[in-house]
Amino acid sequence: MLDISSNKIKDSIPFSGAKSLVMTLPLKDSQRRVRILTGILIASFLMLFLPWTQNIRSKGYVTALRPDQRPQTIHSIIAGRIEKWYVAEGDFVAAGDTILRISEVKDEYFDSLLLPRTQMQVEAKSLSAKSYGEKVSALQDQIAALKRNNILKLQQAENKLKIAELKVQSDSIELVQAKVNYDVGKYQMERAEQMMKEGLISLTSLEGRRLKFQEVQAKLISSENKYLSSQNEFITARIDLDAIDNDFKDKLAKAESEMYTAMSSQFDAEASTTKLENQYSNYERRTGFRYILAPQNGYIAKAIQVGIGETIKEGDQIVNIVPSDADLAVEMYVQPVDLPLLKVGNKVRFIFDGWPAIVFSGWPQISNGTFGGTVVAIDQFAGPNNQYRVLVVEDPEEDAWPDLLRIGSGADGIALLNDVPVWYEIWRQLNGFPADYYTQEEKDKSSADKK
Repeated sequence: MLDISSNKIKDSIPFSGAKSLVMTLPLKDSQRRVRILTGILIASFLMLFLPWTQNIRSKGYVTALRPDQRPQTIHSIIAGRIEKWYVAEGDFVAAGDTILRISEVKDEYFDSLLLPRTQMQVEAKSLSAKSYGEKVSALQDQIAALKRNNILKLQQAENKLKIAELKVQSDSIELVQAKVNYDVGKYQMERAEQMMKEGLISLTSLEGRRLKFQEVQAKLISSENKYLSSQNEFITARIDLDAIDNDFKDKLAKAESEMYTAMSSQFDAEASTTKLENQYSNYERRTGFRYILAPQNGYIAKAIQVGIGETIKEGDQIVNIVPSDADLAVEMYVQPVDLPLLKVGNKVRFIFDGWPAIVFSGWPQISNGTFGGTVVAIDQFAGPNNQYRVLVVEDPEEDAWPDLLRIGSGADGIALLNDVPVWYEIWRQLNGFPADYYTQEEKDKSSADKK
């Protein structure tokens, strides 16, 4: 009924006998529901203009900000056999504390006196190298002495050669004089014989001339022998000079050969000494590796190798340790489509596993039980799951994270973006559009530029 006439049918005709007509009459309860529905619609319409904080939801877990503060696995550097455990799971260990002890399983390290005997070998080789060094020094002194003696012998031989040369000159002059005397004596002898034939001199004078000529002749022969002898001495002096030089070269070559051989042996001994010292150092370091030590302060989380007598290989995992002092952070992963919306310094709200929370993702101001964080690092490449890793630390402007929060706990992250009206967010979600890429400051700046 349109109820456009002032004449009411129900006043002239009673409706009590028509149940269908009675049902068309408005009741007070129906009017109340209409008013309530109208109020709800008006309130819903007004709520469309309320501010809504855009966000990105992502799952993650608690980790440590620094790589050296994250849980780590201790490996065995050498192969061995577990002999004794000094800790149990859950124990606190300080840096340098002994976790377990292992024994050797390789036969080349079984000797209990391996280090002292290796040290003896090092000392023996060192003394050998020292003796060769002393031999080299002695040969160097010998070579220096040979050079000094050779200089003196050469001077002596040169002086002897010069004396022989002067003697040859002197004997040659004496031989020339003897030849002149011989010629004069021969001429005088011939004249004396002629004068004897002529009777000018006596026989005694002739015999005197003959005796004198024989003396001159003997002196000529003596001078000639003396000259030849001095020549032989000169030749001998030259031969001796050359022999001194050849003998010096031969002795020098032999001494240098022995010196180089000693030097080679010295270098070989020094190389062997260095090799043995390196081996000794390796043995000494290996002895220290028989004790597995805690690298830093932390708690023993899980023993991977257990029992006594179990054999482990080089590089095998032994035990997990969780550092006690760590700067906590949350490692969360976002889709590539959401990566441009994040930057260092963005605010993030977290719901940690084990801590109840009431969350209104669009109104973080009225959420309860969440904890604040700040983005400090974003990976530059996607991981194996085609998502980007984001590291978030505690926000110093918000309430501190729980003290009982541990590494590995789950975290539900809500990265807060721009504030937009509710109707805009609903429209964006229905159309599948991404969140707003621009900040409010950029929008204001853009509007001012347009004006």
